[in-house]
Amino acid sequence: MSAPGGRPLGEPLTTELAAAGSDRIIYDLTGIEHQYDALIAELPGTRIRFALKACPVEEVLHALAARGAGFDAASPAEITQALHAGARPDRIHYGNTVKSDHDIAEAHRLGVRTFATDSVEDVTAIAAHAPGSRVFCRLATTGEGALWGLDRKFGCTPDDAVRVLTTARAAGLTPAGLSVHVGSQQMTCEAWSQALDTLAGTLTALAGRGIVPDHVNLGGGLPALGYQDRLGNPLDPPLDKIFTSLREGMDRLRDLTRAPLDFVMEPGRHLVADHGAVRAHVSRLTRRRQPDGTDAHWLYLSCGKFNGLYEMDQLTYRMVFPGHGAAREYVSAIVAGPTCDSDDAYGGGRHAVRVPASLASGDPVWILSAGAYATSYMTQGFNGIRPLPCVCTRGQEGHH
Repeated sequence: MSAPGGRPLGEPLTTELAAAGSDRIIYDLTGIEHQYDALIAELPGTRIRFALKACPVEEVLHALAARGAGFDAASPAEITQALHAGARPDRIHYGNTVKSDHDIAEAHRLGVRTFATDSVEDVTAIAAHAPGSRVFCRLATTGEGALWGLDRKFGCTPDDAVRVLTTARAAGLTPAGLSVHVGSQQMTCEAWSQALDTLAGTLTALAGRGIVPDHVNLGGGLPALGYQDRLGNPLDPPLDKIFTSLREGMDRLRDLTRAPLDFVMEPGRHLVADHGAVRAHVSRLTRRRQPDGTDAHWLYLSCGKFNGLYEMDQLTYRMVFPGHGAAREYVSAIVAGPTCDSDDAYGGGRHAVRVPASLASGDPVWILSAGAYATSYMTQGFNGIRPLPCVCTRGQEGHH
């Protein structure tokens, strides 16, 4: 079947959603594997390190590891999870530039030898607690063009990157690479082009210090395709143009260095978002008088910001209402989750979605392209409302 927005919904998801008698989040493992294969075809030779935080679901991690993926881990707990999924330690890097002495030492004990950094202080700690390791320095980006810019907490200037990697070399570490992150759900080619320009300038500056990194990590940011904006329009990122920009930029960096240069990417939502869906249900569709005197419809769902839809502030998930496909009357409703928290609503009560006027309490709702960050951001029972159980499927051979 086709979902709103014209994109097809895979058979395993359709089958599992239709059969579900209670709320859950469902992942199509075959769809995720095909998405991984398609990414490798677009960027051949690139090493994929799945951003584990985007979907820390055991079956998903096992499927990706079996395909050849490694993992971008942000803590010793994530490193342990990646190892249990079958990844070798040399396919796991500690991608968080914010880490304690204890966590650096624990990652080293677990076998990780590649660490992200962006400060001299962090390099000093890595040298002390993970001696002889490889480090790559994260450069700051503006985050412009992304739904989540990620431009405040991480990254340093090119000048500081040179200082950081020079310090790393002096401390007995291997100054192995540079990295960038252009922001999560990046919607422009220009962001990648600008990041690649920054990388080129920094590589040139490092060469002047006799430092020749062996890899560039292009980070995350590759978009999912199934989201809508807050007006309900498909976001429609220019993915083909983004891949073209990446390939051209990677070739340019190889020519610049005149030495072997590998590339790494850390996709998260790009691999899993469109292959995960939530089966929820209607709690109530009601009409309410607003404080400003106007009337508004509110659609209360069993699932909201704190149990699966954390990213609702930035985007609108596509929804399907089984049994209401031929509905004659629609209303514009503010969509809200089930908790006693006023933030648990699309746009804090300012955003409306067209929904069938015939919706009744208990009716199923399918929330599409919900596979990224749905499980990792869920609280442990906020307001006593439990996180969604997780189901992974391969169609007729799906397993729970």
